[in-house]
Amino acid sequence: MENALNLIKEKTGSFVPEIALVLGSGLGNFTDNESGITIPYTSIEGFVPSNVEGHKGSLFFYEKFNKKIVVMQGRFHYYEGHSIQTITYPIKLFKKIGVKTLILTNASGALDNSFVPGDLVLIKDHINFMGNNPLIGANDNATGERFPDMSEVYSKDLRNLAKTCADKSNIDLKEGVYAATTGPSYETPSEVKMLKLMGADIVGMSTVPEAIVANWAGIKVLGISLVSNWASGVKNTKLSHSEVIEAGNLASNKVKTLLNSILKEL
Repeated sequence: MENALNLIKEKTGSFVPEIALVLGSGLGNFTDNESGITIPYTSIEGFVPSNVEGHKGSLFFYEKFNKKIVVMQGRFHYYEGHSIQTITYPIKLFKKIGVKTLILTNASGALDNSFVPGDLVLIKDHINFMGNNPLIGANDNATGERFPDMSEVYSKDLRNLAKTCADKSNIDLKEGVYAATTGPSYETPSEVKMLKLMGADIVGMSTVPEAIVANWAGIKVLGISLVSNWASGVKNTKLSHSEVIEAGNLASNKVKTLLNSILKEL
């Protein structure tokens, strides 16, 4: 990690980001009109290329609303064959460079008719159905406890702030429990029924490992999901990644408005 830290310091100088933002599928254009410093993942030790459509594959450092922000333009996924440690490495790096708040975004499938494509959902809790945990292995006691508490992974204060910002912007922001599966195949109708019975509202293939590591490291977490489709069996339709990208494009203005409002108030 030392080489990665040195590279970032070399590229950004005295810039110390306090907020990190991870952009999910279909949300990669959030910073298109901003000026800042871009560092491709391919040049950062410990990072891997982002090969999923809709993910740019770079860190972007910029200042807005008098806040210093680092944006992860595309994340790493377990289904790409990366280890659970690799996909959460950026979060550990963010901790080292001074990040105090992490905003995680993603695209998800609705498990019933409570949510519809285009909805924004505030993640209040999660179910880890990925069969793995990024904290397995030797613990870095200087960063976090061996057995971290998980009773409030997604900060209640940040969720209340997001609700206030949504109200001011006339954005319908719902709230729900996010279930994470490994992918890359979408869930079967029977798996969707099971997840719903377990208490989940939406399902996706990311976010949870990053949230676990951030919580462990003492970083406050806010999770926002864009519902891109109904999960298998909810509607009589086939699923494809292209509709995820399309949903992100259609809702991009709404997402940008909410995220900028939150960043301004943090």
